Amino acid sequence: MIRRILLAASLVLAQPVAALAAPVTVAGIKYEDSTQVGTSKLVLNGAGLRSKAIFKVYTAALYLPAKATTPEAVIAQPGAKRMHIVMLREINAAELGKLFARGMEDNAPREEFSKSVAGVLTMSDIFFQYKKLSPGEYFTADWVPGTGTVISVNGKQAGQPIKEPEFYSALLKIWLGKSPADTLLKEGLLGHLD
Repeated sequence: MIRRILLAASLVLAQPVAALAAPVTVAGIKYEDSTQVGTSKLVLNGAGLRSKAIFKVYTAALYLPAKATTPEAVIAQPGAKRMHIVMLREINAAELGKLFARGMEDNAPREEFSKSVAGVLTMSDIFFQYKKLSPGEYFTADWVPGTGTVISVNGKQAGQPIKEPEFYSALLKIWLGKSPADTLLKEGLLGHLD
C-alpha cells in the first residue's frame, strides 16, 4: 500500500517538472530543452528571434552546461556550448559570414579579435562555399573542449575545427556583446524573455 502511495505521489510531483522542461518555440521553430555536444549534455539557456526592419531573419538558441543570465557568465562558463541558428528567410551565406565577422570585430576587444582573425577567415570560407541559406536550413557553432569551434551546416560538419578559444568568445559576442546584432535576441538568449 505504501509503495502505491509513493508511486502515485512521485507521478503527481513529476508532472510540474516535465512542464518546466518543455521545448521552446520561436517563430514556429522548436528548440528542445537539451542537446548533446560530444559527450556533454547541454541545457537550453534561451532562444529568440533576429529581426531586421520588418523582416524575421533567423531564430537562435543558446545551449550551455548550466543556465547563465549574463554575457560574462555565459562566456566564462567552462565546458561545451552551442549556438543553433535556423534561417527564416533566404540569405546570401557569404554576406552572413561578413556580417558575423563585423559583429565579432564590433564587440570583441582588439586583442581578442586579433587572436580570432584566422578563425574569422575560416568561418567566412565556410559560408562562402554554401552560397545561400534558405528558410528552414540551419547551422550550429559548437565549442568542444580540446577540439575547438566546430561549425556544422544542416547537421554536417563544415571545414576544420577552429582551435582558438578567443574565436568562440568573440563569436558569442555577436549576440551577447555590448553592441549585439539584436537587443531582444540577446535578452532571449540570456533567458530574460518568456
